[in-house]
Amino acid sequence: MRKPIIAGNWKMNNTASQGVALVKAIAPLVTEANCDVVVCVPAIDIPAVSEALKGTNIKLGAENVHFAEKGAYTGEISAAMLLEYGVEYVIIGHSERRQYFAETDETVNKRTLTALNAGLTPIVCIGESLEERETGKTEEVLATQIHEGLKNIEDITKIVIAYEPVWAIGTGKTATAEQANETIGFIRKTVGEMFCPCCADKLRIQYGGSMNAGNCKELMAMEEIDGGLIGGASLKAPDFAAIVNFDK
Repeated sequence: MRKPIIAGNWKMNNTASQGVALVKAIAPLVTEANCDVVVCVPAIDIPAVSEALKGTNIKLGAENVHFAEKGAYTGEISAAMLLEYGVEYVIIGHSERRQYFAETDETVNKRTLTALNAGLTPIVCIGESLEERETGKTEEVLATQIHEGLKNIEDITKIVIAYEPVWAIGTGKTATAEQANETIGFIRKTVGEMFCPCCADKLRIQYGGSMNAGNCKELMAMEEIDGGLIGGASLKAPDFAAIVNFDK
């Protein structure tokens, strides 16, 4: 039985004080959650939010990590820096990082291995564009991202995969729960072939295509979907809590 995981991705939103106020509003609403609850916050918010999360059941995540332990990488954040403030999860390879900051499957793999070696749990994002979807390349694209991004990992159950249908984010098109379930099923099958079926059965795979309070119950009822990577809805306490409490 895979334990669901709901992770908020604040992106470039919330100052430290705003972030503290938000988690203080969320915490009392999710005390009876039957899933892992994570907030992935901007690097500069981490110290303050880490302190605010003490005594709650909410875990702290980061939005990125560099693949080097330290060095001349201006503007980057190392795993050790994250660990010092109690960070447990880190998003790697988000579609926005791939689109705007030239992230590749190679750098995703390097960052993932670094995170694992440091004891962080990577939330590795994969997904296809609208053009790739409409030209029937979904499975080809996802298989490549899996094979290149997850190679050399010893224990695949120590990561989380987030499926981001980029084609359904901000395009006016929507993925049905059945489409999401089918694609995540393909991801699990591909991981099983690359590693082993029993490992794939234990792997948690989130849906990252605009899950919200209105559609979370339908999505979370799907057999293959183990949670959500939540963007906009994670910025409002009632909305995020409604997703976390999808089974209530």
